[in-house]
Amino acid sequence: MKPQHLLRKSSLVALAAGAVSLAALSQANAEPQVIELTQVPCQFLDVEKDHGYTSTKKADCEAINETSGADRLAKSKTMKLKPGEYIFRVKNENVPYELGFWLREKDYNWANPLHKLNKISVSGGGLHEGQVKEYKVTLKEGEYLFSCPLNTTLDYNLIVEKG
Repeated sequence: MKPQHLLRKSSLVALAAGAVSLAALSQANAEPQVIELTQVPCQFLDVEKDHGYTSTKKADCEAINETSGADRLAKSKTMKLKPGEYIFRVKNENVPYELGFWLREKDYNWANPLHKLNKISVSGGGLHEGQVKEYKVTLKEGEYLFSCPLNTTLDYNLIVEKG
């Protein structure tokens, strides 16, 4: 028969282990956080003010970004998130051509086959005027960029860090 103080100690250890397991299970089953983003011609509204641009094709945005991009990027907000599961819900608002979304690690190079294996990148197209699409991703600590290559937006900054 175990002494009483050993029984209490083992019960406390078991209770603490159960609490840790429950916390881990709770995190694993947590629903992804939804981040809503709205694209208008040549920009995302959620990180910079609406400049009221109009565009009928990608080249319009390329010309706008060439003259205003550096200044706008310097004034844009950096999105900050904690590590975890996310759904980026992206809306095409009043852009009359197909859009997409691309979120990737800041140093991601699509031409590097190793990056496709060990870097975070999520993307997709087919986002027509008035439509909403979702992109699910697990983000770890680090620096990221997001943009729309089809709407030629800026490469907006996203930082993921424990807070």
